[in-house]
Amino acid sequence: MRYYVAVVIAVACLAAPPRPLQGQPADARLDALVTLAEAGMKEHGVPGVALGVIVDGREAIRTLGVTNVEDPLPVTPHTVFPIASISKTFAATAMMRLVEQGKVDLRAPVRSYIPEFRVRDDAVSREVTPWHLLTHLGGWEGQVSGPERGTETLKNFVGTITDLMQIAPPGQAWSYNNAGFSIAGRVIETVTGTPINRAIRDLVFQPLGLDHAGTTSGDFIVQRFASGHTTRDGRTTLQRPFSASTSVTAGGVGLCMTDLLAYARFHLGDGTAANGERVLKRESLEQMRTPQLRKQGNDDEIGLAWHIRRVGAVRTFGHGGTLGGHILLLEIVPERNFAMAILTNANTGWRLIQDLEREALSSYLGVRYAANQAIAHRGLVETIPSAQPLAAQPDAAPYLGTYARPNNSYVVRVEGGKLMVQDRPNGGGPPRDFPVAFYGPDRLVVTEGPDRGQSIEFIRDGADRVNWIRVVGRAAVRTP
Repeated sequence: MRYYVAVVIAVACLAAPPRPLQGQPADARLDALVTLAEAGMKEHGVPGVALGVIVDGREAIRTLGVTNVEDPLPVTPHTVFPIASISKTFAATAMMRLVEQGKVDLRAPVRSYIPEFRVRDDAVSREVTPWHLLTHLGGWEGQVSGPERGTETLKNFVGTITDLMQIAPPGQAWSYNNAGFSIAGRVIETVTGTPINRAIRDLVFQPLGLDHAGTTSGDFIVQRFASGHTTRDGRTTLQRPFSASTSVTAGGVGLCMTDLLAYARFHLGDGTAANGERVLKRESLEQMRTPQLRKQGNDDEIGLAWHIRRVGAVRTFGHGGTLGGHILLLEIVPERNFAMAILTNANTGWRLIQDLEREALSSYLGVRYAANQAIAHRGLVETIPSAQPLAAQPDAAPYLGTYARPNNSYVVRVEGGKLMVQDRPNGGGPPRDFPVAFYGPDRLVVTEGPDRGQSIEFIRDGADRVNWIRVVGRAAVRTP
């Protein structure tokens, strides 16, 4: 009965008018986004949303829905959301401050700062640099985290990764890597001599005046907090317990929309904070947004933490986040002095975010995704725009086989005339089958089921042999 009452309350709150900040000018485009958000919340079971934009230097925020379906409070501009992997841009911002101070060289070995650093491959252990960490190019398995150990968390984590599987040589196969950003956090700790929570506060939060930003459950509990939810088969339930990320630099920052727009404004600017204090040189911000590598198998690039995507005539710099029933996106377009942020508190929020992002780019900037545009993972699930398989499918033979990660493998096979990718857990459990078709060179799209429209990419080695498959941004290596 409690669930039924909670849902009734949440729906009633969703039906309430969106809450703008007082004094904000009318904006028909933003009103249209709010209408789209309201429809998406009902369709996908998203209890709460915060939506913010910066347009030609002017900020506007709209908040909708509730923080928690069992104890519903309205989402406000100061409601704190855990922003998950958007935190990686905060880590890179902090790292660039240390680069400017002469304390970090992005091309020096990680062992210059963490002498005990070691993964399974000895050569990689010696040669990998902070640059590899900030670009997801270390090449080892990255979907790992360590237990909470207070101020010793990252130091302890570095001691647990000595046998991490090396999926690819550094720089050879882009693969989303949380572990790399945790190691980057330990670099920040060693050069500053302070725990990462304090270091991020000193290097980013305080200089930028982010009053509601935090990195621990203790920080979040004293704020109005958007709890995470799971929506499945039309039922929305509260996720219990909430577990903050144990890695601040991979995904542990939380803050409100007001602070997130202040952060976005800083990254649109010249490196000064709102109070006029110089935090970074303009050149350092530009370096973060400079493409470091094209993500093989698709059209996106990676900067220093920022995921770079060209949409029409503009280049966007974004980062999404996925954590404990929260899906989120921050995207900036410096050439047009534009930013948007969308924060949701449900596992289905990516569907709403995708619709809002694409409509915002169209209505504010006049740009649209191209049909079959090969987009890459950037911290949240997305589907290929207007995906259409190729009329003439290529020979599947070079792609067939098994590709391995530590916890699962992918088997690419032809069954009943259909190309299939099967996800097999290594520890047992039922496999998942994805019917797929090529929509471009080395690019698959899922054609049926709940994952329809999502991209799977193949990556070739230096001999032009298909050697890796990448699913939801994570690479797996072909087995003999």
